[in-house]
Amino acid sequence: MSKPSALTTHVLDTAAGVPAAGVAVELWRMLPEPVRVTRAITNADGRTDAPLLSPADFVPGRYELRFAIGAYFRARGQATGFLDVVALNVGLEEGQGHYHVPLLCSPWSYSTYRGS
Repeated sequence: MSKPSALTTHVLDTAAGVPAAGVAVELWRMLPEPVRVTRAITNADGRTDAPLLSPADFVPGRYELRFAIGAYFRARGQATGFLDVVALNVGLEEGQGHYHVPLLCSPWSYSTYRGS
């Protein structure tokens, strides 16, 4: 049986060991032409208040999540000039359930994975 699909995210500041509150996140559908689907700001828990794609709005395809990490660290006095916008390109398929894409970041590096 196929599971309803949705997309959420979570941003963690690994340099400070805290959720990254106030990070602007954009979701873009990449094909056939790039189109911005939504924009959100992470809350005190480092999450967006609503899914970036709810099951009702889900369309399979190629997407890009854009995280304004440079602005987040500059606002905290940690301007490194290294990372600015972290872009993650993902393929989302119908019936695969909840896609959760955490971003773990510092002013100098980031990592991600498909969470639950």
